Amino acid sequence: MNFRQRRLREDPDINLIPLIDILIVILIFLFLTTTYSRYAELQINLPEASADRAIDRPQMLSVTVDSVGKYAINGTATPYGSAQTFAQSLRDAAKGAKDPVIAISADAAATHQAVINVMESARMAGYNHISFTTQTRR
Repeated sequence: MNFRQRRLREDPDINLIPLIDILIVILIFLFLTTTYSRYAELQINLPEASADRAIDRPQMLSVTVDSVGKYAINGTATPYGSAQTFAQSLRDAAKGAKDPVIAISADAAATHQAVINVMESARMAGYNHISFTTQTRR
């Protein structure tokens, strides 16, 4: 004899949405509270070496252009007559160096043409490495 009434049994189901929400909160908590060490867990002593400075470091010529268009090479005032004469001044300041780096320090109010004059003179002198100096904003 079967005394049980015929009831439809519902299959239990697991709602995953609250579980996912809780896991996300736990992950966020772990991300925010974890401290990351900069060093590896292994303590190592790095080898030491002593080396001389590189001998073939390129020479640097500092060319300064102020706001009124006056030029200076390595701190020495140099008049700009033409691109050829200024190129010769660059060669003289390089003192026979093969390919020095020309560092142009131009005032913010200097004209664009004044900087182009220096670049053209460097090209005529055969110097291809040109860099510009800047400063950070305060």
